[in-house]
Amino acid sequence: MTDPNKNAIKHETPIPSPASDALYGSDVIAGTLRALDIDYIALNPGASYRGLHDSLVNHLGNKKPQMVLCLHDENAVSIAQGYWKASNKLMAAALHSNVGLMHASMPIFNAWCDRAPMLILGATGPWDAAKRRPWIDWIHTCSDQAALVRNFTKWDNQPGSVAAAVEAMIRGAQLSTMAPRAPVYVNLDVTIQEEKLEAPLPLPEMARYAPPPMVRPADSEIEAAAKLLSNAKNPVMLCGRGSRRLDHWNARVALAEKLDMRVITQIKLAASFPTDHRLHAAPPANRLVPAAKKTLAEADVILALDWLDLAGALKQTFGSKPVNAKIINISCDSQLHRGWSMDYQALPPADVWMNCEPDAAVPLLTAAVTARPRKIEGSGYALAGEPTEPLALKGLAHALNAAIGKQEVSITHLPLGWSGAYTHFRHPLDYLGFDGGGGVGAGPGLTIGAALALKGSGRIPIGLMGDGNFLMGNTAVWSAVHYQIPCLMIICNNRSFFNDERHQGHVAEYRGRPPANAWIGQKIIDPDVDIAAMARAQGAEGIGPVTSMADMQPAIERGIAIVKAGGVCVIDARVLPGYDGE
Repeated sequence: MTDPNKNAIKHETPIPSPASDALYGSDVIAGTLRALDIDYIALNPGASYRGLHDSLVNHLGNKKPQMVLCLHDENAVSIAQGYWKASNKLMAAALHSNVGLMHASMPIFNAWCDRAPMLILGATGPWDAAKRRPWIDWIHTCSDQAALVRNFTKWDNQPGSVAAAVEAMIRGAQLSTMAPRAPVYVNLDVTIQEEKLEAPLPLPEMARYAPPPMVRPADSEIEAAAKLLSNAKNPVMLCGRGSRRLDHWNARVALAEKLDMRVITQIKLAASFPTDHRLHAAPPANRLVPAAKKTLAEADVILALDWLDLAGALKQTFGSKPVNAKIINISCDSQLHRGWSMDYQALPPADVWMNCEPDAAVPLLTAAVTARPRKIEGSGYALAGEPTEPLALKGLAHALNAAIGKQEVSITHLPLGWSGAYTHFRHPLDYLGFDGGGGVGAGPGLTIGAALALKGSGRIPIGLMGDGNFLMGNTAVWSAVHYQIPCLMIICNNRSFFNDERHQGHVAEYRGRPPANAWIGQKIIDPDVDIAAMARAQGAEGIGPVTSMADMQPAIERGIAIVKAGGVCVIDARVLPGYDGE
């Protein structure tokens, strides 16, 4: 239960403005954000939206939405993405003109691939050339600015009036939060923001523009799927994207238990099913582990709940052999597929396809299927973390589990190479998934955005990320400290862009060249970066470097204590290069 006395972040309170009847376009735009029930707007300042900035501060008092100042545009978008992942609630981000949008294009792509909604407000110099200031307004004005991100946003608009801006923001919020979800971009001409209005512009009743409820699948589709599942001898559920709502989580469990059906999850996505449940077949992973492949290969009916890359999972399991199992695919993701980005993956077969969100179909299926007798026993997979010296990811996982104990945590990010067998997820907020688009640098912002949403909940936000990821996004730490957003970041520091180092080794071996040279242009050494000092320089607590297994658990325990006391902590864990099993 969230404690309302603990969930407020530090508020920068403006001096009250004198009473005045003057009203500007940006006042109405700011008021629209409030009417849309948006609590926060993450931003990196810029003159292109100085009008909106003034309205947020001096018209709204920097409340609802409250500004979250970021030191980089990328962090602003990553924070908004992390906030959604933990709250299922829309957050806004503001980007300065074309330059801010170019900075933030990578995390926007992350949010697109992660199907995370957000309302992104951009701005441009005056479209009317006669109103542009010399030089600066010209370089910050471009034709069709939204084209920079149109291939990975759901919708965009550059309104030509204040009234049109209000409609664009309402439409954008509505579209962004309708499944399949994704970011939208509204570009605000500085002239519209700074226009003095002759009369107030009343806002519409927002309840009349709320996104519709989840689409219910056809009765015939439920009937066909229920028949396949009820008659199956060995059904398997691929449990993919799902909401963070506990009732939706419990509904998935109820369906699996009624059918005594094996379940597979993946580590790229947020937790969607308890991994220590007797029906959970194998540790979640980037690619199917052998136990998961065996489970899927033995299935006669496969129920895919918005599984990320269904065709890829089938190819991993069956190769070029035909897939004889009947496939029920419940996903509306195809509604977002376009020609530019191939994030839609290969085309999967389906015998029953429900073009809706799985959480709309699962309760209907549970009511329609015939119960199967309980035969499958067990308690999920055994944890693989164990003490190691020198310190490796496996040892870090062991220390993390021991330090957490029975405390409620939310894992906001995990590094490449982390085995799904290192921990269990028992609640929809236990793990929030990867960044979506593989954009290195998102880890700190995602962690802080999730921590913002979780503040006051009693949960401890913990983000684990590689050193390359942290170094690219580390200035987000300042925002967490400044706004008093408690969180713990554990940097799995192998002092290398190790994934790419592995790639270079494979290429060299294939070409008959020395794989020992793979470190060149990859190692982050000579000098080693003092990550703990970087955290301390921004006001956080920095611990490390931690180099031994004996010191790892005490360091994490100290970090957790700092977070529980309201602080921000970064631990530099010097782990051995390598992934589980290598």
